[in-house]
Amino acid sequence: MKIRPAVLAALLAVTAPYSSAAEITVSAAASLSNAFKEIAAQYEKQYPQDKIRLNTAASGTLLQQVLQGAPVDILAFADQETMDKAAAEGVIDTKTRRDFALNSLVIAAPLNSKLRINKLGDLESERFDRIALGNPASVPVGRYSKAVLEKAGLWQALQPKIITTQHVRQSLDYVARGEVDAGFVYNTDAALMKDKVKVLKTVPTEKPVSYPIAVTKQSKAAAEAKRFAAYVLSPKGRAVLNKYGFKKP
Repeated sequence: MKIRPAVLAALLAVTAPYSSAAEITVSAAASLSNAFKEIAAQYEKQYPQDKIRLNTAASGTLLQQVLQGAPVDILAFADQETMDKAAAEGVIDTKTRRDFALNSLVIAAPLNSKLRINKLGDLESERFDRIALGNPASVPVGRYSKAVLEKAGLWQALQPKIITTQHVRQSLDYVARGEVDAGFVYNTDAALMKDKVKVLKTVPTEKPVSYPIAVTKQSKAAAEAKRFAAYVLSPKGRAVLNKYGFKKP
């Protein structure tokens, strides 16, 4: 049976959006978990032929995963240093690298805490017995925190108090459960648990808390990965990021 040209054109028009289908693995910093889950859901509604697999952890851990051969299409980190390492290792298509969000470093405490911080030196007080801080070797929030504490001349003095965590959400959980007196987290993380934590102090950082995104060279769905990255940077993606407290670069 012959299909008339007009009917064929209509069929092609309907199926065209589904011609480029892919499963896209996105490895994103732990602090992006909630925002990226929502962005992924919105993206899949707009491009139902694609499936987003979201993998979240500390940025350094994500980089090690891809260096060890994990199949990843997109990397979204919480600092420039980790993405610089990815570029140096030849992991990313550098032409696709973009900065898409800004955050801020804060010191959080359990909601019912009576403690206050006017200056970083207050952390030396015996009232602050346990302080959660991400591992600076692999966790960007840990590196930002270590840098400000070193600049203030407090890093070595606070070592006996520091409880090292594997990612920023672990630090947040420790604070929320009252297992530590305070913790260095991002403002966006503290905002997620306003019923359990409060911000004692916003801590200025020498380097901006800047989030880069890039498509990996190994991606077998590069076109679709670029489409997702573009969606993150689009007005719809930015609206979600703004909802969770991330600022525009």
